[in-house]
Amino acid sequence: MSHLTRDDAVADFFRRVESQEISDPDRLDAIWAALPTVTVDEILGDWRGGELPSGHPMDGQLATVRWHGKWFRSRYDVAPMVCRDDDGKLYSNKEIGKGEASLWEVGFRGEVTASMVYDGQPVIDHFKRVDATTLMGIMNGKTSLVRDRHFYFFLVRD
Repeated sequence: MSHLTRDDAVADFFRRVESQEISDPDRLDAIWAALPTVTVDEILGDWRGGELPSGHPMDGQLATVRWHGKWFRSRYDVAPMVCRDDDGKLYSNKEIGKGEASLWEVGFRGEVTASMVYDGQPVIDHFKRVDATTLMGIMNGKTSLVRDRHFYFFLVRD
């Protein structure tokens, strides 16, 4: 895995968000490695999201459920699958999310960072800071880890 400076990682991250090209997971991992961790308190709020396509089977699936983002209202009041209904109204899709979630600081790849633990499935989303209003996320867990590859996404303050 190549080592990037934080500035290079941030620039590369935004290029990939803009292009939505399929990225090599190793490159996404290099971007992740160069970014700083965050605490739970730093990420509280409402977020809209998107994906960083990497050839993962989940690529494109969030659009099919009209996923908007995540609500981190407090450590224990977390809506991981905020979607739009037929009228465009936002709601917490508890069916797809298999419940809701909570926020914890969890060790991942040798660092402790804010992470979202789903209530009803063995999945943890880990977060790192790209800039003051943007997070990079990696979905991790038994059901999302496919051929040792993670699903990558991003969140922007709503």
